[in-house]
Amino acid sequence: MVGRTTRTARTGPAAPAARTVLTGARVVLPTGVVENGRVTVEGRHIVEAVGGTAGTIGGAGTNSGAAADGGASAGDTSANGGASADGSTSADGGTSADSGAADGSATVLDLAGHWIVPGFVDMHVHGGGGASFSAGTPEEALTVARTHLRHGTTTMLASTVTGDLDDLARQAAALAELVEQGELAGIHFEGPFISPHRCGAHQPSLLRHPDPADVRKLIDAARGAAKMLTLAPELPGGLDSVRLLADSGVIAAVGHTDAAYDAALEAVEAGATVATHLFNAMPPLLHREPGPVAALLEDERVTVELINDGTHLHPAALGLAFRLAGADRVAFITDAMGAAGMSDGTYPLGPMEVEVTDGVARISTGPTAGSIAGSTLTLDRAFARAVTVDGLSVPEAVRALSATPARVLGLDDRVGSLEAGKDADLVVLGEDFGVVGVMRRGAWVIDPEVG
Repeated sequence: MVGRTTRTARTGPAAPAARTVLTGARVVLPTGVVENGRVTVEGRHIVEAVGGTAGTIGGAGTNSGAAADGGASAGDTSANGGASADGSTSADGGTSADSGAADGSATVLDLAGHWIVPGFVDMHVHGGGGASFSAGTPEEALTVARTHLRHGTTTMLASTVTGDLDDLARQAAALAELVEQGELAGIHFEGPFISPHRCGAHQPSLLRHPDPADVRKLIDAARGAAKMLTLAPELPGGLDSVRLLADSGVIAAVGHTDAAYDAALEAVEAGATVATHLFNAMPPLLHREPGPVAALLEDERVTVELINDGTHLHPAALGLAFRLAGADRVAFITDAMGAAGMSDGTYPLGPMEVEVTDGVARISTGPTAGSIAGSTLTLDRAFARAVTVDGLSVPEAVRALSATPARVLGLDDRVGSLEAGKDADLVVLGEDFGVVGVMRRGAWVIDPEVG
């Protein structure tokens, strides 16, 4: 049971905004894990993130990167520095000993026995809750966002699937409104500029070469909300489109590609910086034909997406990618479609029909029938699997689900870690790493006291 007390403001001058103080938990800071940590939230921001005592955390795979001192805080501190004896800071300049206690009402939650981690960042998700971003309506898009939010994803891109170019432009215009309102972090176009030999769950008849003029049409339709576009760089116009994307401030991602090793290297040299769901929908890693997997793993400029659902990747393949790239270059994604958070059944994925059986989504009709069609994954499950099955440490999992994708998307000044001055996006996890509480921008989506 989560304990809660409320401290009432003293009489006198008007009290500052009410604070929420989360105490007693294991807190994952950029410096590592601290015991008996404290996170203080005021309004929509973190004003303090510190540790009570630092040290080794018991249990396999949970103590890597433990902090040697009392904690960490952000660069967005006060002019007075706000430094305390243990090296931590608070955004209002107060020391960690008194922040959140005396100058206003503060709701204090004792989260002993729990973890506090940053909100998850999903840079590749198509749907959830029975809805899809490809529907191109605010109602469905919000259903997707709210479904994943309850599983700890506080920041996400809206990923589209291959469709008619005019229809994709219409979807982009509708989704851009939600980006402007702060509901979504941006738009990711997956297709139609992908290889017919590696199209997976995308409609083959709607694929096209990446003509830079067509790529520009989608970028313009998104009105500044386009964050990433996946393409096959070996296709005619591919490298020119990569350069256009890089020059436009849009991430060029290599995926659904039949590129050879050298072609993948050319794409990176042209400006590609992300590997879309590495290993999936691309040639395998072979000893004489290393293909895009080797090229994308070995280059430090590239961040690799991994779908950690136990279906898309064998644990050994995930482990190999982690060892070669490291947590700072791995971003766990869901690639989820509409069935995420739902039961088995039939669901649309763009123009395709998908059958979900035992939580695995596959195209049910047409020339690509039987192909895996995204996932039904949520990032809380990816987190738990990373730690309990794959043997990653909690800090490694946090980097792959929060810090790394936030950095890739250029959002790490606001989200991705628990630091003073950043948005109060956080997840409270139980000892089994199940979600107990979710906060987004200082407001509880799931209150850890009431569930």
